[in-house]
Amino acid sequence: MEDLSAFSAKPRLRLLLDQFSKIKDTRQAWKVAYPLREVLFLVVCGTIASGDDYDDIADWGEAHLSFLRGFAEFHYGIPCADWLRTVMNRINPDLFMACFSSWVAECWPDKLDLVAIDGKTSRRSHNRKTGQKPLHLVSAFATNSRLVLGHPSTRAQEAVDEKSNEITAIPALVERLDLAGALVSIDAMGCNPNIAQSILDAEADYLLAVKDNQPTLHADIKSYFETAPSGEVEQVETVGKDHGRIEVRTYTVSHVVDWYAAPRSYPGAPRFPQLTTIAMVESRIERGDKIETEQRSYISSRMLSAAAFADGARGHWAIENNLHWTLDVTFNEDQSRLRTGHGAKNMAVVRHFALNLVRQVADKRSIKRRRKRAAWDPTYLLEILGPLRC
Repeated sequence: MEDLSAFSAKPRLRLLLDQFSKIKDTRQAWKVAYPLREVLFLVVCGTIASGDDYDDIADWGEAHLSFLRGFAEFHYGIPCADWLRTVMNRINPDLFMACFSSWVAECWPDKLDLVAIDGKTSRRSHNRKTGQKPLHLVSAFATNSRLVLGHPSTRAQEAVDEKSNEITAIPALVERLDLAGALVSIDAMGCNPNIAQSILDAEADYLLAVKDNQPTLHADIKSYFETAPSGEVEQVETVGKDHGRIEVRTYTVSHVVDWYAAPRSYPGAPRFPQLTTIAMVESRIERGDKIETEQRSYISSRMLSAAAFADGARGHWAIENNLHWTLDVTFNEDQSRLRTGHGAKNMAVVRHFALNLVRQVADKRSIKRRRKRAAWDPTYLLEILGPLRC
């Protein structure tokens, strides 16, 4: 069999193992049969290889112990599922999330262009008996490279299936990441002056959806575009045909925002810093004889053309389609019943480790097929774990 230990020199894998080594193991050393670095490597590999819970991961590890021993001793073999659960419940999620963010920054150091921020609830992570609400994690997603970038601190996520907690979680996430030069898009829940300022403080620009949580601004933008002279606006139109429907989207932008700097309509009305562009998307969807229309408003601190705004607005929905949907459908995240300790938070991070790695393979297989093949083909799993592609 090929000497698997040679693969530890590959950059992406070496960085992964180095990051795991930085996480402090709080157990008494003389009692440790399964070092934390080995456990985390097993859990990530098992998750890549179609393991959706601890039982799956333990079973996969037992069947591929020789593979795992190419990277670490695993002197006592593979821990059982209950033991994995206990260890993952105890790991400090702040440290684990910091480990993840550092690993992403080291493996993919290029500057970011479009970054979408949104929250996702793990529906079955609640506990009715104790009153524990489902875990709600806010994530940053690089839409063009399709990479998960990180999460905010644990404190920002506590007690939360209510999206209002995103208002405090998002600045914590922005502070954690290097977003310099990026255009950061957030849905209407993040349309908040403090969040806008936190993005500017990170040397990035914001693109925020505006809805009825900012009723005055929402009404002002809609009123402006209804009467704006043609010389003050720029438009671009796209036409999409899919699943028996035709969707025409018109993206309109204007940089005439001097009216916003005037005294607001009431004392203390919120002001968004460095507002430079207002924008609107008008959608017309035809399904047979049925026609639906919709308007959505946005603000941005960047001087956006209509085409650049269209890219940013469309790109934001990649976090739903390429991250949240993939985690629910392919990684079965919505069915996870982890409820005690830090297990739910830490396993959410493990799935993001796995997703970022699986996505780097240069083949035409779906994420689901890549995970299945990795489950029975160690050479393919090594390709997933392997070096950075040039």
